[in-house]
This record gives sequence, C-alpha cells and structure tokens, in this order.
Amino acid sequence: MKSVVVTGATSGIGMATALELAAHGFQVIGTARTTEKAGKLTAAAAERNVNLHMVLLDVTDMHSCRTAMAEITDMTEGGPWALVNNAGIAVSGAFEDVSETDAWAVMETNLLGTARMTRLALPAMRRRGEGRIVQMSSVAGLVAMPLNGWYCAGKHALEALTDALRREIADSGVHVSLIEPGFIDTPMLTNGLRQLPAHTRYTKAYAVMRRLVAARGPLGPEVVARTVRRALTVPGPRRRYGIGYEAALGRVAQHIPSAAVDLTIRTLLQLNRS
Repeated sequence: MKSVVVTGATSGIGMATALELAAHGFQVIGTARTTEKAGKLTAAAAERNVNLHMVLLDVTDMHSCRTAMAEITDMTEGGPWALVNNAGIAVSGAFEDVSETDAWAVMETNLLGTARMTRLALPAMRRRGEGRIVQMSSVAGLVAMPLNGWYCAGKHALEALTDALRREIADSGVHVSLIEPGFIDTPMLTNGLRQLPAHTRYTKAYAVMRRLVAARGPLGPEVVARTVRRALTVPGPRRRYGIGYEAALGRVAQHIPSAAVDLTIRTLLQLNRS
C-alpha cells in the first residue's frame, strides 16, 4: 500500500479525505492536534470499517512537526509516499476587523505549517524518486474576496509557493498539485461565518455574505476527497483541480479587468451602502 499523510484530518475535508483514501487501499496516517480530536477520526474509520493510523501534530510548532514526521517515517519505512497538506484555519472579517494576532495565526497555520510539513516530507520522496504533494488551496487563492482578506492572502501565498516548488522539483519524480474548492460545507465554513465580528461598519455586508453562502448550498467535503484521490492515483496529476461553481467563476475573474471584478463583488455584497 502507498502511504499518505493527511494533515488536519479530524473534521471536514481532512476527515473526508482520510476516509476516502483508506477505503481505496491507501495506508493513511491522519494527523490531529489532540488525542480527543484523533479519537473522532478513529471512531469514524471504525464505523466505515476502514483502517488508518493517527499521529499528533501541531503544524505551527516545528518541534511537533519533526516529532510527527519521525513517527511517520518509522510507520512507512522511510517516509510517506504522499502528503496532503490540509490543516488550516479561517479567520473571516474585513481587513479593519481582523487583529494582527489573528492574521498571523492564519499565515502561521495555512502557509508556514504547510511549508514545514512539505520540507520534512520531501527528502524521502526525492530519495525514492517519486511521490505526491497535494496542497489544499481554495478559490480564495485565485480571487481576493472582501471580508476574507487574510485567508485569501494566505491562499494566494500558498499558490505562489507551490508553483515555485513544482518548477524547482520537476525532475525529481515528485508531483505537486493544488486543490482549489469553492464553498464547501465544513465546520470551518460554518464557524467562519458564525464568528464574523458584530457591530462594525461591515455588519450589513457580513449579513449579505451569510445569505449568499446559504443560498448557494455548498458542496459536501466528499467531492473534495474524491478529487484528492484522483490527484494521487492518475499517472500524470494536474497542477490544479478546481472544484465547484465558485472555482469556475474564480478562473473567469482572472481574465476580466479588475475594475469590473471590483464593481461586481462590491455590488453583490452591498459594500459601503448606507
């Protein structure tokens, strides 16, 4: 069995991905920040009669990353064949409403945490002459949406870093792919919308955003999990996998003049209207 590490595997996309891969014959090592959270994935796997392993990991802590990768290396006889960097957090809110502490937490987890695990997994893949790295990006990495700027900033940075990495290791046998979902029905999305600041100049815009997301009826995380499996199983994986209506719109928006995109988004969110 090919071994795959899935970070942030205890809910949402991460859990769906870990279960999907385990059900299709991969040796899955899921990561969790706490034993309690690890138990959630273990219980879900037992319900589905699939086997997987759990390792404790906090991607914001370099010591934790090294300890986890050493444990994973022992499990996989030298290092994982693939790494799915899914661990992440969302801190929603307009630029003026997000503290520097919260902004740093997004970057530390979503960008630097991904970089730490990639750096640790890559040497074994190079020695083996093959491997897969799958980065969980977002439509937020394609278009900078108001009221979610710091999350978008982290995903834009992840896209740039991943593009650079892919070009640097193109002759190594290691394939690197980005997954770019639109709105997905996960605890991260639900909590992000619920935790939007109250009583700010953007309160009306936040309410509009909540209504728009609810009206769209987000896809379930299983569709993302199936896409990750595809990226791990096809002989020549794509550089990018867009998922959902929003991802398609994001691609279109990249070819439209910025002024038109600005006007469309501001109108949609009713920004700065009295």
